[in-house]
Amino acid sequence: MSSNTPRRPVRDLRFFLTVPHACSYLPGKEATTLFLDPQESPVRGVYDSLALLGFRRSGRHLYRPHCENCNACQSVRIPVEPFAPNRSQRKVWRRNADITTRVVPARYEARHYELYADYIRHRHADGDMYPPNREQYRTFLTLGEPYAYLLEMYAGSELVAVSAFDQLEHGLSAIYTFFGVGDALDRRSLGTLAILQLIALTREKGLSHLYLGYWIEECRKMRYKQDFSPIEVLDGRYWRPLIR
Repeated sequence: MSSNTPRRPVRDLRFFLTVPHACSYLPGKEATTLFLDPQESPVRGVYDSLALLGFRRSGRHLYRPHCENCNACQSVRIPVEPFAPNRSQRKVWRRNADITTRVVPARYEARHYELYADYIRHRHADGDMYPPNREQYRTFLTLGEPYAYLLEMYAGSELVAVSAFDQLEHGLSAIYTFFGVGDALDRRSLGTLAILQLIALTREKGLSHLYLGYWIEECRKMRYKQDFSPIEVLDGRYWRPLIR
């Protein structure tokens, strides 16, 4: 994103709160979400400023949790310069030495959707995105903005994984990753590989951080994020190292 783009002050933006709804991550909890006014599209400048305050993008919406009696959702990011893969991550990297990658704009392609739909059916049949459909996929992961991209991963000629990400002024923001299923592909640990590839891409672009969205200590599905060390957490208005 161009640093010459006029930046609108965050205080001049309008936001809306959702009504309380069932939390997607913690059973028995209610959640409230703060959204940027849908009339305010996530343009450059605005998006950069809000990302530093813990906002995420889903489709054309920028949001963050805003729960009255809970702060379990913590925004996390990896400072890529000091990051060093642990032993398990190094094994994943070596195991996937044959993988090639390509970065493309975040536009709809049938082969991407088929991989996504298969992933949702096999990995997230108990989640909010099941059953998958094309309109849901288009709304969620395809966006005609210059900062939105897809990282394709190939084993030979086979598309095995896709990672949606946004390029901000100060880093890359990982939006969502989906990949093939089956014994051979499961052994590749493609979810871990996707984060390692995005860390490498962040470094290649000369950016400082990879944003990983939210981390909840009590949520088993999110624990993988804490394995990428060092990692920083947003504590109010400031980013600090996550100490467990």
